[in-house]
Amino acid sequence: MRAAYIEQYGGTENILVGERPDPQPGAGEVLLDVKAAALNHLDVWVRIGRGGDSVPRPHVLGSDAAGVVAELGHGVDHLELGQEVVLNPGFSCRRCAACRRGQQSECEEFGLVGFQRPGTYAEKVTVPATSVYPKPASLSFGEAAALALAHVTAWRMLMHRAKLRPGETVLIHGIGGGVAMAGLQTARLIGARAIVTSSSDGKLEAAAKMGAEHGINYERTEDVAAKVRDLTDGRGVDVALDAVGAATWPIDLEAVRKAGRVVICGVTTGAEATTNLQAVYWNQLSLLGSTMGSDEDFREMLAAVEATGLKPVIDRTYPLDQVREATDRMERGEQMGKLVIEVAK
Repeated sequence: MRAAYIEQYGGTENILVGERPDPQPGAGEVLLDVKAAALNHLDVWVRIGRGGDSVPRPHVLGSDAAGVVAELGHGVDHLELGQEVVLNPGFSCRRCAACRRGQQSECEEFGLVGFQRPGTYAEKVTVPATSVYPKPASLSFGEAAALALAHVTAWRMLMHRAKLRPGETVLIHGIGGGVAMAGLQTARLIGARAIVTSSSDGKLEAAAKMGAEHGINYERTEDVAAKVRDLTDGRGVDVALDAVGAATWPIDLEAVRKAGRVVICGVTTGAEATTNLQAVYWNQLSLLGSTMGSDEDFREMLAAVEATGLKPVIDRTYPLDQVREATDRMERGEQMGKLVIEVAK
């Protein structure tokens, strides 16, 4: 099969596209013929070795995918050959206390396709059967591939961790990225208001067309938190959604109202940040971490997509041979939405 993979850590020049052995499904697994995959910043962290030297190489990159069930491993009886499916990239042990209470992403053995096991930038991939769900009929393979990781992450962050409610206001940093865009769509879906930030006026204008109430160009705004408070009559937002990390963490703490919630899922700009502890206790803030989502989070997110006709925003689609170009665009932060790899027609 053709696949995009790495043999050593480093820049995009280390992404190779060529032949790899066809995978075979084990017990409890399925083999998918991948139709489309989608990029995530996780792919960058894996490629540069940010998680330590823990990935056996050669290693196929990619976490998101949609495709067709090609082969069933032993014991898999809830899927059918030829069924169109979307992949939930997260997997867990299915045995521990966290898994038994339905919180798979809290499992000590929680992992991701494309990190702890071979990824989806390939014509074929084997995955746990429990990670495969029927593809929403309203979505193309490319749209379904673009949906999974970013949207279930944003869904858990807003719906279950921060418990965002209709009428509340959420601050979303770095609009244009996958989780930020999914967060905006989720917030609008439930009737919440959104304030978004970007260094691009074009992205802010596009976000406004998607329903963002206000946009802030952080390169032209001396004090983003003060601007947020101005836009909320001095009160602050109810929730700050952060996939950026160190650069925006201090803004979050200043921009949320008393008893507000800050929920974070990523550290693109770094993992070390200063926290004003006095502001945390005096303002009774809730600081919430979030990683991917549970099985139920994924089912709820898919149900919302099917009920409302929501479609993820796709910036561009590339053939597998151009995965380097797609990755370069993502690393430059030029995208407005998801970048999709079309693996097969």
